[in-house]
Order: sequence, then structure tokens, then C-alpha cells
Amino acid sequence: MKHWARIGILLATVVGLAVAAWTIGAAGLRDVLAIAARMGLAGFLLYCFWSLGVFVLLGAAWLAAAPGEKARTLPLFAWARMVREAASDLLPFSQLGGVIVSARTLTAASLPSHRVHGSLVVDMTTEMASQLVYTLFGLSLMGSLLIGDGAAVQLRPAILGGTFVMVAIILLFFAMQRTALDFATAIAARFLPESTAMAGMRSELSRIYAHRDRVALAFVINLAAWVASGIGAWLALRWMGTQASIWDILALESLIFTLRSVAFVIPGALGVQEAAYAFAGPLFGLPPETALALSLAKRARDLAIGLPTLLIWQVIELRGVTARREQAL
Repeated sequence: MKHWARIGILLATVVGLAVAAWTIGAAGLRDVLAIAARMGLAGFLLYCFWSLGVFVLLGAAWLAAAPGEKARTLPLFAWARMVREAASDLLPFSQLGGVIVSARTLTAASLPSHRVHGSLVVDMTTEMASQLVYTLFGLSLMGSLLIGDGAAVQLRPAILGGTFVMVAIILLFFAMQRTALDFATAIAARFLPESTAMAGMRSELSRIYAHRDRVALAFVINLAAWVASGIGAWLALRWMGTQASIWDILALESLIFTLRSVAFVIPGALGVQEAAYAFAGPLFGLPPETALALSLAKRARDLAIGLPTLLIWQVIELRGVTARREQAL
């Protein structure tokens, strides 16, 4: 990483921490902590287990984008996604750093590098497409909810119908192999510019996109992961004793995810997530302190899952380095 990039990430992290602290302080730190504490240890552990299930979905989506890999490698792909999120959220990297680390995790496990990088690009492409559908769904639902409860109920069938139409359009897009292949190749050049697999990237992507059913499956599973993550937030609020409509929380979470994606250069979207919850939460009936308690629960979950993940990852990396040194001797 270039020197100026390190400085930029460090500054973004400091600013993000300052914004997060100010946002929580403005809402009342004591109130935020009191609401988060209602979850209790049991509720927090259940929330973490739910999140681990989401990682299984994310791993399955990546595996679906890797034709030729056996189903028994699902735990490895899920592990790579856990490492990716932990590195992005807890280490002084941008989200791009987490992507590179996740690819390294699979190649270090002796998976072919061309398959790892090709499937990574297809997985990211389908993840972006599914997030677009989820975001459009959330925006549409938010519009209907803000109109009024009666109108919202009447419009929900139309919103769901429109969402299914968008899913069909996205699947049609992936069926157009040449367009999808060009798009995926552009993403590969953007996120993996120095990869040794770039020479054969286009041929590998062509092979993957020849399996249209696998690409479509990756899209569907990624979409399910977005929804499952939103449901997890709704469950966390219920464990805090807050009764909220699942439709409201899904719409809110779709907006939060979108803002986090836009702020991909800030490690863990520090400050962005907290400010988004504080300002958007009241639109969906959540007081700022309750919305920030949810954000705090997410940060605590990220630490509870991410720290052990990074520790285990480092142990595995050190063992690999030691083994290579012994072989060299």
C-alpha cells in the first residue's frame, strides 16, 4: 500500500471514530448503553450465532460462483468470508484490503489461484447486483411506509411484485454472457490489478459464466444473505425489548448497508454507520438512542466474531510461513 494511502486510511479512521463518539454522545451514552444492555448475554450470543449463519450463506454464494469445487469446501469459503469481514471491520484496511485477504485465505488452502480470483470476481458481481435489488426494495418500502400505514399496506404487494421483476431483470443480465463477462473483467482489473491470475482471468470468467445456473444461484444466495442480515437486526431489537415492524427494519437496514458500501474506504464504516442510524432510525419509528444501541450491538458482535477470526487466521498464516521456511531449508 502506498504511503499516502496509509495516511488517508488512518485519517479516515480517526475522523470516523470522532463522528461515532460525537453521535453516540449527542444521543446520550448512558441511554444507548442501557438499551443495548437489555439484550443480555443470551440475546447477544443468539445474535452472534445468527450472524455466523449469514456467513454460511455468504460462503455458499462464493462456492456457487466456483464451478468445480466440491460442496465439502463450503466451510472453507465461509471461513474466507469471515476473514474478509473481520479484516475490513477491525484492521486498518479499507474493504478492498479484506477482499485481498479473503482471496489469500483460499489460495493458502491450496485452491487453484485462477479459480479463487475468478470466483471472487463473480461473487462480488452477484453480491453487488443483489444489494442493488435489496436497496431498491428498501427505498420503495420506505416510500410506502412514509406515505402512511394504510397506503403502505396497499402498496406492499406492488413493491414485492416490482422486486421480483427486478430479480428477473438481473438474472437476464447474467444470462447475457458477453455483457456480464465484460463487467466482471472490469471489476477484476479494479480490485485485483496486480494479481498473477489476471493473465488467465478472462478465460476463467468465461468458464464460470458458462454455468449460468451457478451464477444465478450465487445471486439468489447473496440476496438471501442481505435479507437474513436485516432480519438479524430485527431480532436484535426484539431481544432489546423493542417492538418494531420487520418491514421497517428491512428498509432501514437496506439503507444502512448502502451507506456502508459507499463509505468503503473507511475501515468498518466508522462514524458513517452511527450517523446513518441516528438520522435514519426515527424515520422508521426508532428513537436515535435505540437505533444507536443496535449499531453498538453490531460493533460488539463484530468484535466478538472478528477478533477470534483474526487470531486464528494469523496462527494459520504463521504456520504456513514456518512450513515454507522448513521446506526451503
